[in-house]
Amino acid sequence: MTVNEEVREEIIIDEEKLIEALERQDIKTFREEYLILHPYDRAIFYEKVDVGLRKTMYFFLSPKELAEIFETSEIDENEYKQFLQEMDTTYAADMISYMFVDNAVDVLKELDKSQIATYLTLMNKAAASEIKSLLHYEEYTAGSIMTTEYVSIPQNSTVRSAMTILKNEAPSAETIYYVFVVDEDNRLTGVVSLRDLIIADEDTLIQSIMNERVVSVLVSADQEDVARMTQDYNFLAVPVVDFQHHMLGIITVDDIIDVINEEASDDYSKLAAVSNMDSFDKNSLSAAKKRIPWLIILLILGMLTANLIDLFTDTISQVALLAAFIPLIAGTAGNSGTQALAVAVRGIATRDIEDESKFKLLLREAGTGLITGIVCAIFVVGLIFIWKHEFIIALLVGAAILVSIFVATISGSFIPLFMHRMKIDPAVASGPFITTLNDVISIIIYLGLATTFISSLN
Repeated sequence: MTVNEEVREEIIIDEEKLIEALERQDIKTFREEYLILHPYDRAIFYEKVDVGLRKTMYFFLSPKELAEIFETSEIDENEYKQFLQEMDTTYAADMISYMFVDNAVDVLKELDKSQIATYLTLMNKAAASEIKSLLHYEEYTAGSIMTTEYVSIPQNSTVRSAMTILKNEAPSAETIYYVFVVDEDNRLTGVVSLRDLIIADEDTLIQSIMNERVVSVLVSADQEDVARMTQDYNFLAVPVVDFQHHMLGIITVDDIIDVINEEASDDYSKLAAVSNMDSFDKNSLSAAKKRIPWLIILLILGMLTANLIDLFTDTISQVALLAAFIPLIAGTAGNSGTQALAVAVRGIATRDIEDESKFKLLLREAGTGLITGIVCAIFVVGLIFIWKHEFIIALLVGAAILVSIFVATISGSFIPLFMHRMKIDPAVASGPFITTLNDVISIIIYLGLATTFISSLN
């Protein structure tokens, strides 16, 4: 038995004990076994059990203890409403009020306006006020993912007074590794690390040890840009300011990880021509609803390919063997185009492709397409000649593959770059669309060449 299997077996045994305690209404045993678990493991158990057992858990756990589960769980967005409906409304409101403000806002944004109003009315005024201050920020901006639970100190204070402030505010702060320094108007002027505070003399002025070159983001900044910047600088938290540089909140690294996952999921959805892959569909109907519209669009585009083949019926009827290589040429061109697309989209997403290097990228991809086209053409000419002993057709297919790969590689790079230039998400130039486009191009090239040299083929 491997180590992973041993750990998994131990987890299963713990789950059985917990379920048995819930079924026997044994609150003491349940709390002893459950609360010693890591918060993530508690969250996994909470999501896994059925509704009846979860309702028992609401009686066994305080709203504050349940809030910790919601903080660490990876609950799908469409499941928040279901879980909250299982709870008593007042209990749910209390639970949300104990969450960090940014996480509470994430939960409430998945609910109807009437439900949001109900929970805000029932929770304590201080928590409700903080949550309301973040709810109005536009989605996918820095303001929508920031938290107001941070530690700030006046710039004219000493290390001794700063440590006193830190000790008082630490229990409610989301992170204390960075302490932000503000002036009397709450404008961000510097930052001090926890390490600097610990090793500095108590009578030292904060102004003398703080770092004045603070990297901050505007509250209106796009969350993807914030995530990229945080990743580049290896920050644990980044301050959020308004246009007058007033300190509004911070964005912590755990929220940045969520943004990166969300953006990656969004880009992958578009590349796969599937909408909204943020959550895993648990039934066939829900999954089908997301996929059908894209498949219908691609089906219509596919009809163009079929129509093109129909235009060359006379050529194919004279040399029937030509039809056998249509899937080969179209598939190879599609694969080559998708490879170039992936390189371009990733380069745009990571900003490795700057304005001055886009032309170089196209030249490089053109060279890559030419080299790969020549190699594949030579390979396929040899295979067809050995297989069918038709040298002219082998040359025709080889030439078609060479030109198709070359054109497909250029189009796979150029289209996302052009869309990015036009302020359109380049991920929309998804694999299926590029593949369909290259199918059309490769068939025109192949059957066009065949029609031109039909006399030689005959």
